[in-house]
Amino acid sequence: MIIEAVQYLATLPVTAKPFRPFIRSSVNLWSRAGRCRKAWADHEAHSRQAVLDAISGLRQRRTAVVLGSGLLRDVPIDVLSREFDTVVLVDLVHLASVRIWLKATGYRNVRLIDRDLTGFEELAGYNELAGAGAPEPLGFLRQVPYLDFVLSANLLSQIGRGISRRLLAEPAGKMPADAGRRLLSAHIEGLRGLPCRTCLITDIAYSVVDRTGATREEADLLLGATPPEALQRWTWPVAPLGEESPDYEIVHQVIAALS
Repeated sequence: MIIEAVQYLATLPVTAKPFRPFIRSSVNLWSRAGRCRKAWADHEAHSRQAVLDAISGLRQRRTAVVLGSGLLRDVPIDVLSREFDTVVLVDLVHLASVRIWLKATGYRNVRLIDRDLTGFEELAGYNELAGAGAPEPLGFLRQVPYLDFVLSANLLSQIGRGISRRLLAEPAGKMPADAGRRLLSAHIEGLRGLPCRTCLITDIAYSVVDRTGATREEADLLLGATPPEALQRWTWPVAPLGEESPDYEIVHQVIAALS
């Protein structure tokens, strides 16, 4: 607990005030990633390879943007930094340990941006009758000069969970009932509409599996949004046996897709 507290306190002053409430969940993810290092290794390797496959053959490699850069365990940042002139990492929170590691390894062309990628506030202010101002959570990417590659890195289901939690705190009727599906679809369509190569890596569903191998529970992590056609698929034991319970594990289904 002490090391988690140090991580939290070190991250607090370097995080924009609107995003400080999310530091705790980032620290928790960092802690779980350490505990589950072996169980997550295959997923992280698949994710990194999917990115390498995605940039293969790109004629221009000026600016790459990583959405949901997180802990960078699933992102081949060494290759991106070497192959692109500029790499922009976008997330709600960039932990102090990640910032220190980037500086220590000398990635001088890597930039960090704190940003809410959900589109939640845009949807809350969207006047559907007026037909203007529809949420475009990735619209800011059209302003990035020399953009040649965008990666959405294991982010989409995290956005869905965050939206679901925020909806619980909203007054009834303020947000449309299908807000989650609409915002996740906006992310997918936003990637598809960019004038560059994009790669979407996302977990799309989860299963709770007991010790006998029987599936006890299943759920759609994309809240009804339709993902693009997958080029690759694999499983990710997000909570292996013993992490949340000695009696079951939680396994996510992951896809990688290009546009």
